[in-house]
Amino acid sequence: MSTIASRAWRLSGPGGSLAFEPVAVPEPRPGTVRLRMEAVPLLSYLGAYVAGGLPYWYPPGPFTPGTNGIGIVEAIGADVHHLTPGRRVAVSPHLVADELTDEPAQILVGLTGISPDSGPMLADWRHGTLAERVLMPVSVLAPLDGLDHLPSERLAALGKFVVPLGGLLRGRLAPGEVLVVNGASGYFGSAAVLLGLALGAERVVAAGRSPGPLEDLARVAGPRVMPVALTGDVEADTRALREAAGGRGAHLAFDQVGQAADANATLAALRALRRGGRLVLMGSMTAPLPLSYGEVMLNNWEVIGNFMYGRDAYGKAVALLRAGLLGLEAVRITGFALEDLPAAMRHAAAMRGLDCTVVRIAG
Repeated sequence: MSTIASRAWRLSGPGGSLAFEPVAVPEPRPGTVRLRMEAVPLLSYLGAYVAGGLPYWYPPGPFTPGTNGIGIVEAIGADVHHLTPGRRVAVSPHLVADELTDEPAQILVGLTGISPDSGPMLADWRHGTLAERVLMPVSVLAPLDGLDHLPSERLAALGKFVVPLGGLLRGRLAPGEVLVVNGASGYFGSAAVLLGLALGAERVVAAGRSPGPLEDLARVAGPRVMPVALTGDVEADTRALREAAGGRGAHLAFDQVGQAADANATLAALRALRRGGRLVLMGSMTAPLPLSYGEVMLNNWEVIGNFMYGRDAYGKAVALLRAGLLGLEAVRITGFALEDLPAAMRHAAAMRGLDCTVVRIAG
């Protein structure tokens, strides 16, 4: 074990004690990198997660929560060939077993298991990013070369963008197409709107049930964004979405609606598609989605379920930033010190639209 001093938040288990304490930092092993963390964005539901209020597969405790983040490479293990000490990287929590098997196990580091066989992986990688120093496998680290002008606190907002980018890439959004984003007033949905513009959409219909954040988003994003406040009436909302899409319907509908108790908004987004359109499902709706077999077939619609993103998503997001196609200036960053995590979690729970709560880490 290393003698380097470090502090980390440790959660004893779901609903258990959460303490900020000194911890030993292990030396890198083959295929891993030790990072000195600089900034960590918080999920809006981190407080509920810590309290044990979510049906997640928790890592064995005690463990350090925290998913995405920005850090500096401090030390590398054997078999690390490209990441060098001093290089700034983004941390992705989405870890997929790098083995030649049909369905490799996958987890979100510091948060939850995903596949039924992910228990051993979750035990191996239970510590997340809410610490001064962390150990991570190289497969979840994305170099941030060419972005030296952006502070780590601002770059932490990449975690807000890479999730919807995975869905837009899976949905094959092409330049010149019309995109409908359902859940556009939410944390990830608002980022999907800005990504749609960056990827060349002719127009983006920003749909949601909170008019204020939608109007705010449209003001920030510009004239290619058409806000639509949904009413819950599927027929009326379908008409409004199609009209905002230019009258002919959208090519792609991206559904990032969170914790919806009914499927009305998602059905309206589906029916706002033109013939041959695609619907990507990435939200957390708790109700069944009733699909009409004949309606889907006759319209040649494609319904795509998508979890997280591919290994190339972070690299593509970084390339969009370098090219100036995507900017992070519109994101409203509120920063907290690492020691103030409880206050940061309370703030994160109230985030809307373009808000982003970031924990700053010094030392």
